[in-house]
Amino acid sequence: MNRSTTPPGWPDGVLPAGAPDWERSAVAWLLDLCPPDYRGHPVLLRRPVALAWLAGHHVDGEVAAVHRALSGARAELGDDLPAPAVAELIEVLHAEQARLLAARRAVGLVEEALRGHRFVPRL
Repeated sequence: MNRSTTPPGWPDGVLPAGAPDWERSAVAWLLDLCPPDYRGHPVLLRRPVALAWLAGHHVDGEVAAVHRALSGARAELGDDLPAPAVAELIEVLHAEQARLLAARRAVGLVEEALRGHRFVPRL
């Protein structure tokens, strides 16, 4: 894949916008971000913009869930888990938060491309 034709944050596994089969690669990647049942809704397969929009909302929900988990982990699990386990869980949640924020950016980029916006690299 030629990274000079994709914006920073473009997802691995999705071909650059405009390349042959790029939309198919985008749909496959977006479906991987969503619950498996989304694959059974033909409108999401026929309308990639709708899928991208819905995937964005789904990832937003996951970001919010991780944020809530981070804010309550010590208080809610401190009596049930040893301190090192709580610290390890918090590290996992921070890593998951970073992954989800990157995924949210990538979903936005793919959605923009599906709507016809094209990335133009700057010198």
